[in-house]
Amino acid sequence: MDQVASLKEPSAYRWLSTMPAFLILVLVVLLDTSNAIQGQLLLLGEHTWKGYYQLRLDPVAPACDPSQDIEVALQRTLQKQEANAGDEMDLFAMEPIAPEVLRESLIASQKECRFRVDRYHEILERKTSSVAMYIAVEQWVADLGEFRMRASGIMLAVLLLICGGTALFRKHHISLRPALTVLDFRVSALAQMAAFGILFYSMGSFKGVALSAGVNVVPEHLALLWIWIIGFGSAIAICLYQVIKVPADAERGGHIGNAILATPLYAIFTIISGSYFLFQGHASGIGIYINQMMELAPLMLNVALYVLIGMLLKRTDMAQKVFDVFRPFNLRPEMLAVVAVAVSAIPTAYTGGSGIFVIAVGSLVYMEVRRAGARRQLALAATAMSGSLGVVLRPCLLVVIVAALNNEVTTDQLFSWGVKVFLLTTALFAFYAFISSKKVSTSGDETLSTRNHGTKVFPQFLQALKPLIPYVLLISGTLIIYALVLAAYLDEFSAPTILPVLLIVILAYERFANQEVRQQGSTPDVEEKPSLFATLQSSTSEATVHIGALLMLMGTTMTIGGVVERAELMAYLPVEFSSVWMAMLMLVAILVVIGMVMDPYGAVLLVSVTIAGIAYKAGIDPIHFWMVTLVAFELGYLSPPVALNHLLTRQVVGEEEIRLAKLETIGDNFWYRNEKILLPLVTMATALIIVAFGPLLWAEM
Repeated sequence: MDQVASLKEPSAYRWLSTMPAFLILVLVVLLDTSNAIQGQLLLLGEHTWKGYYQLRLDPVAPACDPSQDIEVALQRTLQKQEANAGDEMDLFAMEPIAPEVLRESLIASQKECRFRVDRYHEILERKTSSVAMYIAVEQWVADLGEFRMRASGIMLAVLLLICGGTALFRKHHISLRPALTVLDFRVSALAQMAAFGILFYSMGSFKGVALSAGVNVVPEHLALLWIWIIGFGSAIAICLYQVIKVPADAERGGHIGNAILATPLYAIFTIISGSYFLFQGHASGIGIYINQMMELAPLMLNVALYVLIGMLLKRTDMAQKVFDVFRPFNLRPEMLAVVAVAVSAIPTAYTGGSGIFVIAVGSLVYMEVRRAGARRQLALAATAMSGSLGVVLRPCLLVVIVAALNNEVTTDQLFSWGVKVFLLTTALFAFYAFISSKKVSTSGDETLSTRNHGTKVFPQFLQALKPLIPYVLLISGTLIIYALVLAAYLDEFSAPTILPVLLIVILAYERFANQEVRQQGSTPDVEEKPSLFATLQSSTSEATVHIGALLMLMGTTMTIGGVVERAELMAYLPVEFSSVWMAMLMLVAILVVIGMVMDPYGAVLLVSVTIAGIAYKAGIDPIHFWMVTLVAFELGYLSPPVALNHLLTRQVVGEEEIRLAKLETIGDNFWYRNEKILLPLVTMATALIIVAFGPLLWAEM
């Protein structure tokens, strides 16, 4: 069971930690939707009042006189012309213009003036109270969109501090191992206190530098700095409390090595980068790089929305019903693992990243693969990989960020090649899963059921499809409404704002259907679902800690990127390579290492500003390079020492299953004892070799 879901918190605490984050996320959805609403309001206004685009602007009275006497104006002009002609010192004097030509020009100017005056009075007459009210509403909606751009940084900072503080209070930040002993908890709290102390000092120094530079600081930027200072200062107080107050169930004693491994990664990254900047005499350095995250605030807020989407998806019955479709076939464990990984690619693309999907649906994937009779190591491998194949499919946010940071590629190009990479990795996972298949004797609810005869499979398959029909209708109906009312279509740009609404609609339907079934009494064993409000609250509560953990990790990995950039480590790379093959080999190694220690979004930013240019100069096609980068990152997320996807898998399936997996493989060979790590590694490593060097080989043939 997820640790967060199992927490029993006081109601007041849940409201205090959850409601502000929920309001910010709802505000982001509303502000993003305001752009589509304003576009439709403009079209409706033009359809209702022809020339609405002119009506919505305040008209300015023309300065010309439409009733002027042409002959008087002509004589005045001729007199000026004669006076200028007599001035011999005027080197720019023009040749005299014939009176007939001047008269025609004055007549034309008078006609133009009358037209402008008539249009001005027409606009005033047409600008009735109803039109003025409509314009006020439309411009208010437009102002919301502008507010979204101006306030994105502040909203992101507040959201990060609220969610990061919640994750800190709940001890839910990402680490290599969970804290178990008193020493683990104290070392973790001390390290985090040191990290926040560095951030607090750096932001204070950054503010001092900004104010003493003699440049007018934008109020939003100054407010942002104060938000950081207050937030990091508050976090120091929380850490100090945690140093003193250790959980009552913590084991006595401990080992310093294990305690370091239990320290959250963001704290380790902050201490490393902060120490570098302090020794360099650049105290504000880490604060500067944290603030660079605000330049990508709209995209980072979308990351938060995708986490919420994942938590909402987790509370629907859709994933369970999709797995029910395959149950009549009684697939072999290896086959179901392949199906689970392949099917999971689609929701992964819509939840923005592999880690988010593992958090949301990983426990269900693990349970279903185990139910088919799979050994625990295989089930853990499938769960860790369940979010890895969809990051190259439309509309994954990671690919959108790549295209936003690199003008050399577009989302269409990357997604087009992403489909090919997805098919390749799926085939490789199937190949390795089947050649390493192993019969496992199981018992209880893990026993394979008797295989159906062919005549029974198809009717059961059709029966399993029926519960999915309402979901298809709801999804189609919601998307049609968005298309007709707002002209908004589900793509990589609109997905973060459409999907939360879509999932809330699905959750509302499930609660209505559950109530109907319970009232009919035909199935008395059906449990009553929590109310929609309670579901939204629990989803946001769980999303809050995951958002805090991910955003804190993303922000601090950007500071590691700052160390790499400021230390000019990339300058040690060769400027020229003997061949494109050598360039690709070196870049692949570097990209995998980056993926091992950095979160995907921070890693993309680092690669964009440091490595991408080297690859282009070496003759590697930009699309080819970024496909290699995405696959290398996924290999890194599955590789020690960090292996982020495995950490998240451990978090959602529980420590007990990890312990049982180790006991289950006692006496087996090296592969089966470490299959949860080796199967994803071999699959993604093979895919990386093919993606990296296959196109180079093809080009030389």
